[in-house]
Amino acid sequence: MTRIFRNWAAAIALLMVTHMAMAQPFELPQLAEQLSGPAVVRGDFIQEKHLRALPQPLTSQGRFVLARGHGLLWLLQQPIRQDYRITAQGIARRDEQGWQAVDPHGSSARQNQLFLAVLSGDTQALQRDFELKLNGAPDAWRLQLTPRGALLSQVFETIEIEGGATVVRIELREVQGDRTVLRLLDSQIDDSLTAHEQRDLVD
Repeated sequence: MTRIFRNWAAAIALLMVTHMAMAQPFELPQLAEQLSGPAVVRGDFIQEKHLRALPQPLTSQGRFVLARGHGLLWLLQQPIRQDYRITAQGIARRDEQGWQAVDPHGSSARQNQLFLAVLSGDTQALQRDFELKLNGAPDAWRLQLTPRGALLSQVFETIEIEGGATVVRIELREVQGDRTVLRLLDSQIDDSLTAHEQRDLVD
């Protein structure tokens, strides 16, 4: 009986240790490592701008390419065609003469820089401007951003990001009641950029 009891005790202890290991909280450093891991992420996006003054949201669609260490290509296809490049050096818009810098202090530029930090898992950059609250597990998590400073607090109420291996949804709630919902669809992870993407992001 003593041997049986010892075997049962050992089995229960092993189960408890395994459960404790599985129940370890998913924390910001793990999220940052997870999102910054892929060399390239490509996919489609649908963005809805919900304005208080309009009964229906303003919707835009397109493609995106996120490259680790290089930046983000944001390729708007509907309702108009317009390409944007977002990097640590700033934001550029493509025209007939090539890439042209966008006003770095504009509201759209601020949002695009925020998207880059979120998609690339740069939680350190986000923590400079926001309080971060993370819930969930590596395959299903939610990150809430609450502005720290007075300037951002005048614009954003909260920002919520959801995802798994990659970000799948971002919602920006503005103080005056408007909100933007961004869904990232069919994201695919790759090891390298195409030649065309390389020219746009690196060359």
